[in-house]
Amino acid sequence: MEERQVGALRMKRIGRRISILMGFTLSLCLSLVANLFLAEDGFKIGSFFLSFAISLTISLIIGFLVPMKKVNDSVDHALKLRPGSLAANAVESLVSDLIYTPIITLVMTIVAWKMATSHNPNANIPYLPMFLKSLAVCMAVGYVLIFIFSPLYTRLVVGKRRMGPPKDIRTEGPRDKKPE
Repeated sequence: MEERQVGALRMKRIGRRISILMGFTLSLCLSLVANLFLAEDGFKIGSFFLSFAISLTISLIIGFLVPMKKVNDSVDHALKLRPGSLAANAVESLVSDLIYTPIITLVMTIVAWKMATSHNPNANIPYLPMFLKSLAVCMAVGYVLIFIFSPLYTRLVVGKRRMGPPKDIRTEGPRDKKPE
């Protein structure tokens, strides 16, 4: 395999690992927020696990379908941002939040609304206010989570893997020795 193909495969694996970590973190935290603060009938462990499973599934699907590295690089280039800078992280976090959170929140509120109305068929629970309240809260929480954890997970995953071809240590001298 060519060196460029090996590099592309490494980048894809790195992207998948970051997607899994971010999906797990977002799903866990958004499910906790939804069940602790947004649920009208209080926290229920069954509802939490159901919402976590659904959210994690959606996050992983989005993470594997949407090449966030390419999306973020395009946004950085279009806005002339330096990758890795605070401004780039802020904008990339917003883009990720706009991709992930509305879809997750839409599905989660549909499930919660269906569950609430199925337990009490006479209940008149309007869906739109429930969705909009959840969306506002989850967008804010999601943005903060992505802003904090995305750079951390990127460093964690990239730090584990060496970028570029492995170097032959037999042909390299000590780093602190200057050539004569």
